[in-house]
Amino acid sequence: MFIVSLRYIVDLPTVDAHMEAHVAWLKDALADGWMLVAGRKVPREGGILIVRGEKADIEAKVATDPFVTNGVAEVTITEFNPSFVAPGLEFLKA
Repeated sequence: MFIVSLRYIVDLPTVDAHMEAHVAWLKDALADGWMLVAGRKVPREGGILIVRGEKADIEAKVATDPFVTNGVAEVTITEFNPSFVAPGLEFLKA
């Protein structure tokens, strides 16, 4: 499992200009099942994604995010192993 951290490297009006394409990409990733959670950082300086899969696949998929392809955000990918989960989320440990 991975945490993908996006950090905006442009101003918010430029971020907003690419938001529609980014949101469509997020919806596709959620529908495909490799992305589990996505949301904005507070304060609004980027976003966090929780994803699963093989690292090389995640890197390739994240590289297609419109925020990445258009130079809106830089990305850090951190792998982790979920050792403890809340009841009902046991599937995250698989």
